[in-house]
Amino acid sequence: MTGLEQAFVVCAAIGGVFFVFRFAAQLLGLHHDVAVEIHTGDLDVTHSDVGFKLLSFQTMTAFLMMFGLVGFALLRAEKMGALISLGGATVAGAATAWLVALMFHAMRKLQSAGNYDPHQAIGQRGSVYLNIPAGGTGKVTVTVNNRLSVLDAVAQDKSEMKTGVAVEIVEIVGTNVLVVKKV
Repeated sequence: MTGLEQAFVVCAAIGGVFFVFRFAAQLLGLHHDVAVEIHTGDLDVTHSDVGFKLLSFQTMTAFLMMFGLVGFALLRAEKMGALISLGGATVAGAATAWLVALMFHAMRKLQSAGNYDPHQAIGQRGSVYLNIPAGGTGKVTVTVNNRLSVLDAVAQDKSEMKTGVAVEIVEIVGTNVLVVKKV
């Protein structure tokens, strides 16, 4: 093998191993973000809206992997010259890095913290899910931020409320017990 072929193979091997390892770790939830901070005066390009973090570890390994694979294939199979192989490898690596950045940006948009402020339920309407005994605690269903939740509730007038009764949330007591009134 020539020196350029060896360089392409090394790039493909290093990029491929790290790309597969990092991708598997992310699928299993074992990843930790590796940030590459680049500051240029007043422009902070570390935010995800600048090129979808095109300089992330994942995109760099994807670039190396495809750069090596395509460069080696062009140099060996098609008997292209070194300049054409390097150009094709660079284009393939850049395209792959861009596609991986788009894919991970789309996956990040699917994430949800799952937490919400229970005070956003005030004024919402719901229904009694489990009877609220007189002076006691039951459960109501209410939709907050497009999420149906079943939460503890007490009646504002301390009366009993049966399952299915329509209610409105008037306040929150404690950390997340709803105070409800019949609608």
